[in-house]
Order: sequence, then structure tokens, then C-alpha cells
Amino acid sequence: MDIQIIARDGEPEYAVVPWAQYQALLKAAGQDPAPPQPAPARQAPAPDQVLPSLGQLRSLRETKGIAIEALARTVGISPSYLALIESGERLPDAAIRRSLAWELTVPGWRDEL
Repeated sequence: MDIQIIARDGEPEYAVVPWAQYQALLKAAGQDPAPPQPAPARQAPAPDQVLPSLGQLRSLRETKGIAIEALARTVGISPSYLALIESGERLPDAAIRRSLAWELTVPGWRDEL
């Protein structure tokens, strides 16, 4: 079986298996294998919609009630680096902007900068 183990702080946290093997495990456990669910479609912003700027990151995060540690962990960066981005001291790369936009459900920041 091809399993990828993802660890955090030296402890196993996730196991990733190929889809066919996952389906076989479900079947062996007596569960009906389910077809993959498509990701929900994200709508592109309307041309006249004003997108929030990256400078509004902190207020967007706070408005949604997300702790800086939780957002940083989800995006895959340290809380201190996220604090530097929020303060404008660092500019995130495109991958981090996309992750932040996704987590905060903001349609922008993908091609900004």
C-alpha cells in the first residue's frame, strides 16, 4: 500500500493514500465507497466589485473571528510571519496570497503585487 505520512512536530498527523486504495479500505470496512465530491465553485468577482487590499488582512481575519495562529497554521506559515504580512513589513508570495484568499474567502490577492 502506498501511504504518505505527514508529520507535525515529529508526530504523525495525517496519512495520505491513493484514491483507489482508499476506496478498497472503505469497501473492506463495510462502507459504501463514495464518488469524489467536486470542490465548490468559487465565483469570480464582478468587474465593479471592490476587492479588499492585502492591507486589510488583519481586519478581515479578526472580523471572521480567526486567531492569527489558526490562520497561519492553515496557510502553512508561522504566526510571526503572518504578523509581518499583516503589518506590511513582508509581502507574501503568490502561493501564500492564494491560500490566504481561499481561507478568508476573498476573491482577490491572487494576481496582486
